[in-house]
Amino acid sequence: MKTCLYSPGLADHQGNPSANLGDLIIQEAVVREINTLFNSPEILKLPSHIFPKPDHIAAARHCQLALVGGSNLLESRMNEHKKWKVSLRQQIFLAKPVLLGVGWRVYQDAPNIYTRCFLQLVLSKRWQHSVRDSFTLKQLQAAGIKNVINTGCPTMWPLLEFDLSQIPCQRANTALVMITDYAKDPLADRQLLDHLSREYQRVIAWPQGEQDQAYLRQLMAGLPNNFELLEHSFEAFQSLLRSDRQFDYIGTRLHGGIKCLLSGRRSLVIEIDNRAREIAKDTGLTTLERGDFAGLSRWIKGSPIPQITLPKDNILAWRAQFKQLPSPRTILETDNLGQVAQA
Repeated sequence: MKTCLYSPGLADHQGNPSANLGDLIIQEAVVREINTLFNSPEILKLPSHIFPKPDHIAAARHCQLALVGGSNLLESRMNEHKKWKVSLRQQIFLAKPVLLGVGWRVYQDAPNIYTRCFLQLVLSKRWQHSVRDSFTLKQLQAAGIKNVINTGCPTMWPLLEFDLSQIPCQRANTALVMITDYAKDPLADRQLLDHLSREYQRVIAWPQGEQDQAYLRQLMAGLPNNFELLEHSFEAFQSLLRSDRQFDYIGTRLHGGIKCLLSGRRSLVIEIDNRAREIAKDTGLTTLERGDFAGLSRWIKGSPIPQITLPKDNILAWRAQFKQLPSPRTILETDNLGQVAQA
């Protein structure tokens, strides 16, 4: 079994990781699903944020299945802003991909005619697509994609078997904070750090994004010296999660917060865009509007056991559809605009 994965976790064709380490959290979850579904298959990873080269297209033609693994890749005007870098011309020669936990970039009106045509031509008509929230589901359906279900984000799927009663309800002595370099609000972000510095004995900051570290240093200037700034690396974050240090997560990074929750830490995601807001509506993930410091104070003092509900039936249905895969040649012949590729 050979699977092609369009992944946000790659920065280039040399295999270097994305500078936004949240993309690695998504990639980790997607690869986990692929390995579970197909018994550790060979995975050809292609970066989703840059166009594939001819040799990558040639290699991908021999894959039995193509998946698009998460991230904010879709939007209503893909002729103007295309985060998923694949052209119609290139896609003719590839197996049409299946979405896995993909989301809409921002709140927008219905997709324009280019986007509708692009998605209908590019995406698989054979398999059910998985999207991370109800808004993305609505937008894809408006684009004419009917074979799509809302499964929530695959980073959250382990919560299906997670005992949320083990999450602490009382304040820890330490807070872990994350901010977002591409959605800066210097006043609100500095107020957040100042608030945490007064509420907690120690505040750890992890720079998930490429520019987060410089932004954090700027925000921390003049604040109390109870801050600890981790290095910009996925290993630094994983090492903290594996440690026995107890902390509350509070920050604007969605996937960082989900990872903290899965490590058994109390987690509060600050909403800065549609991702956390829509996922919270669908699942009950604990979030708070940016700037709601009264609500933040109440949560810090104590919070109820998280009540998170995932669309289990949809997740199981998306997984189950791949139990009987046809031959590689059959997939390519039926999914590729009438083109017959050599398997």
